[in-house]
Amino acid sequence: MTELSPFHLAVPVDDIARAREFYGGVLGLAEGRSDVHWVDWDLDGHQFVTHRAPGSGPVGHSDVDGHRVPVPHFGLVLTVERFHEMAERLRAAGTEFVIEPYLRFAGEPGEQWTMFLLDPAGNALEFKAFKDRSQLFAR
Repeated sequence: MTELSPFHLAVPVDDIARAREFYGGVLGLAEGRSDVHWVDWDLDGHQFVTHRAPGSGPVGHSDVDGHRVPVPHFGLVLTVERFHEMAERLRAAGTEFVIEPYLRFAGEPGEQWTMFLLDPAGNALEFKAFKDRSQLFAR
């Protein structure tokens, strides 16, 4: 894999304080610059910004592997160890999962752990981890 360039993603939230509690407190992201209407977060080196601008959350669902996946969604590909640490952190915070953490494509190319949840503003997140990260785009 080549070195990845950081992406920039901005999402709407209806309450900056709740965004801080979730992204800073629950997920443990480091806070960067901020204002009363927005906060920059360090999402593993990517610039993720929450802007106070009430959104509508997921607009649809896609049937994937027997689950209704919320669309749109965003997230990170983690190591397997970090994925399980994140899942436990979310469970300890009382997070309700849209799709509980589970292993997909077991024993197949692209074997991965995945989980889906909503932030307090209704933005859908997916965190996943590949047994072999080189299989990220496996067919």
